[in-house]
Amino acid sequence: MEYLRRISQGIDSLNDRIGRAVGWLTLAMVLIGAFNALARTIGTHLGQQLGSNLWLEAQWYLFAMVFMLGAAATLRQDKHVRVDVFYGRLSERGRAWVDLLGTALLLVPFCVLSTWACWDYVMNSWASRELSPDPGGLPRYPLKAIILLTFGLLFLQGLSKICKSWLVLAGPPPSSEEGD
Repeated sequence: MEYLRRISQGIDSLNDRIGRAVGWLTLAMVLIGAFNALARTIGTHLGQQLGSNLWLEAQWYLFAMVFMLGAAATLRQDKHVRVDVFYGRLSERGRAWVDLLGTALLLVPFCVLSTWACWDYVMNSWASRELSPDPGGLPRYPLKAIILLTFGLLFLQGLSKICKSWLVLAGPPPSSEEGD
């Protein structure tokens, strides 16, 4: 069982590091957004075009990266929105069963199916070195590759969640627990 704990800790560590990097991407996104707003305002007063599609797309790309790369770190910290009435009232073993089954039957297949569905889309973008259709825009293919990375990281975090749930379920049952 120790190997399951080590696998889970390794995956958690990876997504924690990515989550911290996403925080810096968020700062960059806000700074670029502020620059864009100031450039447009000052440019209007000067009668000049100070902004560009490059900066607008950079802000948009960073937003997409924050959302996509932050998904697995958010799952790791159990910060996703949960709309349920019963989960919080379950025992630790009951929550472990819900997490194990939900992750194994919903999250993992969703990640595999999504990766399969997006594969050609991303590969075609890379093959053509897809660029933005806007003048001065950025290449699109690197951003599209993050779609596959997102589902890969979510898949790994799902495996970590399965490991943790299994460790809870394989451990000794608490003596006061009833009804699980």
